[in-house]
Amino acid sequence: MKISALLAFLVGAVASNTVLAQAGADSVRQIEKYRDALMDGNPADLWEARGEELWKRVRGPRAVSLEHCDLGKGPGVVKGAYAELPRYFADVDKVMDLETRLVYCMTVLQGLPRGEVLRRTFGDGSNRSDFESLAAFITAESKGVKMAVGMNHPKEKEAFKLGEKIFFHRGGPHDFSCATCHSESGKRIRLQDLPNLTDEKDAQRAYTTWPAYRVSQGELRSMQWRLYDCFRQQRFPELTFASDTSVALTMFLARNANGGVFNAPAIKR
Repeated sequence: MKISALLAFLVGAVASNTVLAQAGADSVRQIEKYRDALMDGNPADLWEARGEELWKRVRGPRAVSLEHCDLGKGPGVVKGAYAELPRYFADVDKVMDLETRLVYCMTVLQGLPRGEVLRRTFGDGSNRSDFESLAAFITAESKGVKMAVGMNHPKEKEAFKLGEKIFFHRGGPHDFSCATCHSESGKRIRLQDLPNLTDEKDAQRAYTTWPAYRVSQGELRSMQWRLYDCFRQQRFPELTFASDTSVALTMFLARNANGGVFNAPAIKR
């Protein structure tokens, strides 16, 4: 190939890539505008209202409400509680995230059978999940609060390290890990940005916008669901709801988001 032809080819390639990059950036901006417009009437408000009612409702053989539940800041205190979860709870000698703690409070404080409590962990379009409604209410009480997940207790450090190992563990038929999609900046699938969850700013921006109302599903989805669905897409074994694995992975992600201002429930495509 002559030098002039080669130069012309390279100039054309650069111009083509520039056009594609500009088109991609414009698409991302349009999606952000779409999300901002939807936030004015976020249907998550409906889940929040139901979650508040469930929090205050007297239930179970022991006839108590979840207002007796301690999420880490004292019985019944929800303001700012989610911004410090997961955390170590001395009464059970383990690290818990929101859903794990709710399971404990429902079974131990209210006396509900564990099987009944876990019968519907995620909404299916016709039946809403109590957990997703409670998550909407409780997380909304941390809006505007900076993430401050502690790492003082040895079991908190242990959970973080385990979560980090899970994040980078590769397996399944496609040899995927969480890091496959979420450890490099500037990645995306089609028009969906993939946050780099090892980067402080990306981790803050991503974690602080869950739970979120999914327009495509007509459901509010929690962080537990987000992890469950990521495992499904990786073709991993099903992630057990409120398992030690889910708590450890949440601990890793939440800790990485420390300092970010919580802003959920949000709205997503």
